Amino acid sequence: MTAKAFAHGWIDENRPRWSEWNRTIWEFGETAWREYRSAEWYAQQLETEGFEVERGSGSMPTAFSARRTRGNGPTIASYAEYDGVPDNCQAADTVERPRDGFSKRAGGHTDPHSALGIATFVGVLAAARAMERYDIAGTLAYFGEPAEKTRGSKPIHAAKGYYDHLDAAISFHPFYMLPLCNTARWDTHCGAGYSWVYRFICDRPETWPGAGSDSPIPASHAAPRAPGAGDAVAQMYLQGKVVRDHIVASGVSWSLNETILTSGQATADNLPSPEGEILYMARMPTVEMAHHLVASLDRIADAVAAMTHCRWERQWVAKSREGLANHAMAALAYENLVAAGPPVFGAEAVARANEMREALGRASIEAPFLPETERLVPPQEAEAALRRMLPETQRHFTSDDYTEYCWHCPTARFYVGRPALAPKPGEGPNPAWVMNALGGISACIDPMIASAAKTVAGTILDLFGKPEVLAEATAEFNARTGGGIGGTRWLAPQCDYAPPIDLGWPEYVTTPRGMDWSIPLR
Repeated sequence: MTAKAFAHGWIDENRPRWSEWNRTIWEFGETAWREYRSAEWYAQQLETEGFEVERGSGSMPTAFSARRTRGNGPTIASYAEYDGVPDNCQAADTVERPRDGFSKRAGGHTDPHSALGIATFVGVLAAARAMERYDIAGTLAYFGEPAEKTRGSKPIHAAKGYYDHLDAAISFHPFYMLPLCNTARWDTHCGAGYSWVYRFICDRPETWPGAGSDSPIPASHAAPRAPGAGDAVAQMYLQGKVVRDHIVASGVSWSLNETILTSGQATADNLPSPEGEILYMARMPTVEMAHHLVASLDRIADAVAAMTHCRWERQWVAKSREGLANHAMAALAYENLVAAGPPVFGAEAVARANEMREALGRASIEAPFLPETERLVPPQEAEAALRRMLPETQRHFTSDDYTEYCWHCPTARFYVGRPALAPKPGEGPNPAWVMNALGGISACIDPMIASAAKTVAGTILDLFGKPEVLAEATAEFNARTGGGIGGTRWLAPQCDYAPPIDLGWPEYVTTPRGMDWSIPLR
């Protein structure tokens, strides 16, 4: 038996164990920068498996960096993500309902990062078992990467040097868009992701013109008062939408999303809102375009602050770079995905999917899942389909911060089909709860985890056991960066800020009533 066959067998034999692991992380449903239980769960499991674990790596409380070394050999990395999304609390059920004890406004896994992390974790553990059995030398590096939904931890880890001594990295994500399903990224990688908060502060309302000084109440009910931070946030929201079409030329696929984090308190007594925050997330093809966008919105913030008698601050949440291709790594990952095979959804998964269809008022059918989730797609074929969606000059599309690894070592990015109900003519789109629930139903999500874990394990073992493959990937990395880290075409980390852990991120809290969901002020 080969080391790779042994690893595949270990994954199959341990399915009940890791299936329960996935449900554990999925049920936690923690969100960005507040994944306390999830991070600690991984840290404890890694220590049990013989890894040295640094908790709170990069000064991020819910991050970690773990290593396990056996002899002298290359260092191969992968990582877990474990953040969900607020307002997506869904039970692992075939009907729409939140997890027990919570409202639907609480956190929940969507893509799902719960299965992302468990898949790579199981793959790394299988490789570790094979290294012991077959006396394979090398170091396994495994990172806990919180807050991917805000592009949070990887730019910080990269800037602090955590990736500088890696020889290769493997990035996995559950399928989320066609044609990137059961394939690997080839040329068109994710673009830059920039996220930041504008904070408007009205701390001198008494200096507003016309406020007067003849009342013992700072802002009497009949007196004019400063507009304040609530109005500033509202104007920022509106004016940003007005000018967004004039910031970046048309014909380029990009996006800008915003959400209001906090907006003052106690304004009913004719008091100006003292503080308000609005968060932006920009997904751009390049870092250069992101810088231009931020500068444009900064000018709006200046104008809005002047209008509303506020001052403003910008706090960075993320600056992630665009990706860098590595054909040698993509080919290797896809070769191992072929060996693992795509997901196959069995009779129990089909039955659960049809229960969902019935809950939606639809009839049961023989094949309820999207057929692409069970088909392999060669990377070059997926690349060609992706290019047909984009302008010829656009070289990056969508956003994910795995791209940070790409600039520090040869990196593969691959996708495996996750359970998704197939759209049928005349039925309309599926509501979001359907995809969310499928990520927590073991019979439906476990086939994806198994396929991805085997792909990770096989790719790791090839990188350890085939020096010529790693050498080819390294040579390509050096060529694309103009000499590796610090080379003439290398893009340095953009992160020049502290982890944004002090913002009012939604989180779970424990009260006399039990655990509850909270959206705190900063």
